[in-house]
Amino acid sequence: MVLPRSRLFWSVSIGHLVIDIFNASVAVQLTFISGHILSLTNTQIGLAISLYQLVSALSQPFAGWLADRTGGRSLGAGGVALTVGMQALALLLAATTHNYTLMVVPLVLAAVGNGTYHPVGTMHASSNPATRSSDLSIFFMMGQLGGGLGPAITGMLLDRFSSANAVFTQALGGFEARLVEHGSIAPILVMALFALPSILYMLVSMPNRDLFRQQNGAVAKGTMRRPLGLTPLLMLGAMVAMRGLVNPGMVAFLPRLFQSRGWSPAEYGLVTSSFWFAGAFVGLIAGQLAVRFGDRLVIGVTLLISAPAVFLLGSAADASAYLLAIVAGAFSSASHPLIVAMTQRLLPGGRGLASGVGLGAIFGMGALGTLVIGALSDSVGIETAFRIIAVVTVFNGLLALRLPGIAPTEPPPAVPDESREVVPKAA
Repeated sequence: MVLPRSRLFWSVSIGHLVIDIFNASVAVQLTFISGHILSLTNTQIGLAISLYQLVSALSQPFAGWLADRTGGRSLGAGGVALTVGMQALALLLAATTHNYTLMVVPLVLAAVGNGTYHPVGTMHASSNPATRSSDLSIFFMMGQLGGGLGPAITGMLLDRFSSANAVFTQALGGFEARLVEHGSIAPILVMALFALPSILYMLVSMPNRDLFRQQNGAVAKGTMRRPLGLTPLLMLGAMVAMRGLVNPGMVAFLPRLFQSRGWSPAEYGLVTSSFWFAGAFVGLIAGQLAVRFGDRLVIGVTLLISAPAVFLLGSAADASAYLLAIVAGAFSSASHPLIVAMTQRLLPGGRGLASGVGLGAIFGMGALGTLVIGALSDSVGIETAFRIIAVVTVFNGLLALRLPGIAPTEPPPAVPDESREVVPKAA
């Protein structure tokens, strides 16, 4: 197994872990707020998460374009800082003002930070053409691990300290009474401080603008291996759009689904974490399978496998929910790195712009999916909404199998690289 030894690679990968801990916690935070602080409908929760995802999606192509020209040090480290800081402010405003609009405004600003970080991190993680696929798999695995840790940690903290608020709030002055009255979000405010080391690590590891330009000369041009016609391009767009319903759209409502069944924040946080954890490791395997069998087959089959688990998850009320969340998360997440890598192969221009467009499409369709699911849940019920998502996922898997094959870009001949180490296989 070959592991990167580049400090730059690990700084953006650890940053990915940290920022996705907070990204994946938004649904748990809003569900907790709805039950303890400010009553919210499914549509309101869906709208808040949808705005978060949509703003993140729209900011990514522009951030990627800037990263191709500047190296993105301020965009990357600043993006993590903005996301964590604005999320903390959104929680504080919800707890102190009980105003939905005042809570959503900083939440949307947090999404801008998320959108500026991701294309920068992806660009630097894929800088070695000879090992791009494996490096991206590790990079996205770190993000998925963050997505798995975030809801579990957030749920346990909110559950553990919601009845012991004085421990965390006695030093907050005028905010103390507001936080104690309905439940405490103070542990999450303290948790935000743990993002500081990763922000500093990125600042000292990433090149400044001048050094980046010296190292890269000019903006690297991507390779258009096989231009897609209009029909295949529309098929690809439709596939990404329908995938947005199940991932990341559906996962935003896992906490709400199990809160409605009387589960605690720790319990519905753990279900959400199970979904993301499973996707972290299957993404590594999917990348290797795609090299052998092709992107479209792996994307199509994994989506088809995830559909029954999504269908049953809507009615699960016992420990089987954890197993179903693992299956749904593992196989609906498998296509994520494949779609990003496919976009990098198809689009001309720098890796930052290509990454921003690919990730922006995924998050943008997820935002629309979240909005649709929220409205659907209020009209026909959240369990029925999950069943509809499962049926759509079956059609999406079949559509993915009809996508045109896209040949991967041939890497240059391998050269010795002292920035990597070879870990010997166990005997």
